[in-house]
Amino acid sequence: MREAPCTRNCQTKKQTQWYPKEECGIVGIYNVPEAANFAYLGAYALQHRGQESAGIVSSDGERLYRFAGMGKVADVFTEKKLKQLAGSHAIAHNRYSTTGASFLRNAQPIRVESRLGSLALAHNGNLTNAWQLRQKLEQEGSIFQTTIDTEVISHLMARSRAERFQDALVEAISLIRGAYSLIVLTHDVLYAMRDPNGFRPLVLGKKDNGWVVASETCALDIMDAEYVRDIAPGEMLRITAAGIESFFPLPKTNESLCIFEFVYFARPDSVIFKKPVYNVRFEMGRILAREAPVNADVVMPVPDSSNVAALGYATESGIPYHLGLIRSHYIGRTFIEPDQKIRDFGAKLKYNAIAAVVKDKRIVVVDDSIMRGTTQRKIVKMLRAAGAKEIHVRISSAPTQHACYYGIDIPQRTELIAATHTIEEIRKYIRVDSIAYLSLEGMKQAEGSERQYCTACFSGKYPVSLEEINENTWSNQKNLFEQYEIEETR
Repeated sequence: MREAPCTRNCQTKKQTQWYPKEECGIVGIYNVPEAANFAYLGAYALQHRGQESAGIVSSDGERLYRFAGMGKVADVFTEKKLKQLAGSHAIAHNRYSTTGASFLRNAQPIRVESRLGSLALAHNGNLTNAWQLRQKLEQEGSIFQTTIDTEVISHLMARSRAERFQDALVEAISLIRGAYSLIVLTHDVLYAMRDPNGFRPLVLGKKDNGWVVASETCALDIMDAEYVRDIAPGEMLRITAAGIESFFPLPKTNESLCIFEFVYFARPDSVIFKKPVYNVRFEMGRILAREAPVNADVVMPVPDSSNVAALGYATESGIPYHLGLIRSHYIGRTFIEPDQKIRDFGAKLKYNAIAAVVKDKRIVVVDDSIMRGTTQRKIVKMLRAAGAKEIHVRISSAPTQHACYYGIDIPQRTELIAATHTIEEIRKYIRVDSIAYLSLEGMKQAEGSERQYCTACFSGKYPVSLEEINENTWSNQKNLFEQYEIEETR
């Protein structure tokens, strides 16, 4: 059989297990005292959406204050730093880089000065025509300070001939393509908008006499804000002291909500796209049990994103649910490995099997997805060593066979095991007794509505033009803008 693919990218990541990663989480606060503190809490709740950098920009009505750093929210901000971020308006951002290298200069929100005044931007998603726009802007004299696609938006605004700020913003977003949930802060106005397809989630909440926008409702919960509604695909909100105005400045198109948000990214306690994530994941597990039953003694998840789907599988199948793997939440990055090499060191830092649960048992291991297959193979080896008699893998999503260009770091097609191997070859590679995936139809059924979802990573049907992006040109979206220099991060 063919060996699972492993290119240069997976070799450089073999000490830290690879999973699909979201680009970021965003939070906007308007007219709330100590806004930076609440922006911090919102970003903390959205930490799962990005761990490379964090930043906050606040406004006291006269000026913008910014601080950003590399690492997680709790590591970047201190009480002293938060006190320096004055004002009752703020925006915050957690970043995982899908475009641009992971350097401090690329931390968001970005803050710029132009003839339109001071502004700060934070963006979740990926612009599929960012490279073409950037080349054109550079040829016309623009000088870029970062390698992220968010900065392209600020340059388009600055070069607009529109007199009003809002008109320049509308002109800029009319030129960009792809996925974006975007928040923009001036001294006294907060703008929030989603692309016409609505790829990435964005919700509106009420906090006392002020307003909150965020990627997920879990960010509203942590600050005791009330969920009001989703910001609609293609909608722009203008939030001022006078209240909220809603606009739909772009041509309407078919919505293409990211179904992978339900599979993996969003927190199970969030409501996104008007649906509780917990309920959808649970139903995915139930449908998977009906589509791919197996005689077994134990159902167990690969924690944590598969916990709810595994519970759904166990409930529907009647097989007892147990935690057969324990996950460490404190590993971070490690550069310490014993001289006497430990096999599968990276996997063992993250997971440990419970022999008391799996020994001499036929187990069903439920996971949310398989990308390269290397992590699953190591987990299976761990479970075999703990004494599992049979191992049956069930995946609560369809086979991932295509790259994502809408804000998720999913590798190119040649690195995805389901794109290059048959189901039987995957079974042999990860060394299990059986393997089955949830059907794409089952995923849609679990969501339970007639809304339209983007399934490009499963089906290869991309709802927005990819311009000149193609899998032969870039191995993943980080290479859209090459970065050659070393930069201090502390």
